[in-house]
Amino acid sequence: MSDATAPRGAVRHAVARALHATWPAALLVVLLIGAWEAIVRLGDVDPAVFPSASAVARALHAQAGTLAGHVPTTLAETGIGLLVGTATGVAVAAVMSAWSLARRAIEPLLVVLQTIPPVVLAPLLVLTLGYGWAPRVVVVVGVVFFPVAIATAGALRAVDPVRVDLVRSFGASRRTVLRTVTLPGAVPAIVDGLRISAAYAVGAAAVAEQFGGAHAGIGLFIARSQRSFRPDQVLAGVVVIAVLSIAVYGLVHLAGVLVTPWTRPSRPPTSARTAP
Repeated sequence: MSDATAPRGAVRHAVARALHATWPAALLVVLLIGAWEAIVRLGDVDPAVFPSASAVARALHAQAGTLAGHVPTTLAETGIGLLVGTATGVAVAAVMSAWSLARRAIEPLLVVLQTIPPVVLAPLLVLTLGYGWAPRVVVVVGVVFFPVAIATAGALRAVDPVRVDLVRSFGASRRTVLRTVTLPGAVPAIVDGLRISAAYAVGAAAVAEQFGGAHAGIGLFIARSQRSFRPDQVLAGVVVIAVLSIAVYGLVHLAGVLVTPWTRPSRPPTSARTAP
């Protein structure tokens, strides 16, 4: 396989694996939606309190244009937060790995701060940073930072000391060891931490939009629907957040597969697969 076709083959392989792995979950979602529709219809549930799945589908169709206008803002906040949160988490983890004093000082603080949901701080961030993108992006950064920092710090500590000693024996500095040995070895852990945080990043951006003076975004759409007593539109916004979260998670997973090809299970050669 040529160098040009290798990435495309990896993408096709990753997509096929994803489809094979997700069809049971997709089937379960369809069954749950059917049960939801049946319970609301047969149980005589007040649609003003809890609308049926079909009512949410109609709201999605009716508000498709409006929702499409809100999606870019939420995705932009999510993307910026993912990039900044990942860079900050890796940098802090690298500092903790390089200096034991920094690790002893920072690690307990990370554990304590991780117990505070960043979205709880959204109103305070608005007062501190003002209305605009900054408080909303900071909320996403907080969601991304902790999983990436903790996963990276653990991976950096788990790097084979023999490899580190070998590189140091050639006169490599601490920075060179970090750049050539420990950080490359921690890439799978960084991807895992980013994959975990990606599942929550879109929801965090949407929640922050309800406090951050946003002029657009799925969170703003949900807040306006709540004030209008439209639970069907609220749930339509939640569905969009779920779809975007799955899409972002899938993109991060695909990027992780491409940047860590050595973690993919190797397939047996053709002769071995076709042998009786």
